[in-house]
Amino acid sequence: MLLQRTLTALLLAPLVILLILLAPTSVFAVIIAIAFLAAMWEWTRLSGLKQTLPRVVLLVLTAAAFALCWLAQGGIAWPILIGVGVGWWLVVCQWLRHFAFGAAPTRENHLMKLGAGFLVIVPAWVAVVTIHSSAAQGNWWTLLALFIVWAADIGAYFSGRQFGRRKLAPTISPGKTWAGVYGAFVAGAIVAGAGGMMLGVSGGKLVGLLVLSVFAVIASVVGDLLESLMKRHAAVKDSGNLFPGHGGLLDRLDSVFAAMPVFAAGMLLLGL
Repeated sequence: MLLQRTLTALLLAPLVILLILLAPTSVFAVIIAIAFLAAMWEWTRLSGLKQTLPRVVLLVLTAAAFALCWLAQGGIAWPILIGVGVGWWLVVCQWLRHFAFGAAPTRENHLMKLGAGFLVIVPAWVAVVTIHSSAAQGNWWTLLALFIVWAADIGAYFSGRQFGRRKLAPTISPGKTWAGVYGAFVAGAIVAGAGGMMLGVSGGKLVGLLVLSVFAVIASVVGDLLESLMKRHAAVKDSGNLFPGHGGLLDRLDSVFAAMPVFAAGMLLLGL
């Protein structure tokens, strides 16, 4: 399984990096929107929606939300949406404390989870496009944000395997441990520090970036746990089977969806 995951990552990572570095923001935004729509399709399944037509309608509504957000760029709407995204993940922390909340397959719970999908995906799209368009180095900042999330995931995996004893959330994701979280913090901070210096960040702003990496990693863990909760409620192992060894798009993007609004908000506050 590890070999399969590694080979898939080695194939996909260069394509993602080239997209981030070479594509103009307008093209980048469209391609990311398509990927996020595919993740939304998987989210509708985890939410308990089985019929194709309603799922297509929700995809159209999500695409319309992306279009409206794009038209609203340049004003206060985007910072507000990023703030909504950060606030949503604070709410999710409370949801994770109550595993059974929303678990029953009722119409009300299905609707609640579908609404949650919009709060997961739309602010994340706004955040990642905001970072990419933020400055002349926006593409490099986008890459750094993703590298922090990826490094945290790798650090959590290996430190969890080596030192993991105490479970983080056994009813939601039995494989996650506190040692994995600590490893994620260390890996994310190392990447943030090295990347920040390469981007010319120094002094107090570099310290702020290191602190921001910690909050982004916390958010990434929360995002991972939320998707695990959704899969537990839906009684499925993966959100999809698009990538061998990796599951679906949502399985790959759950941490990104949570970390991007936090990282974008931090960049705005730090003046980066």
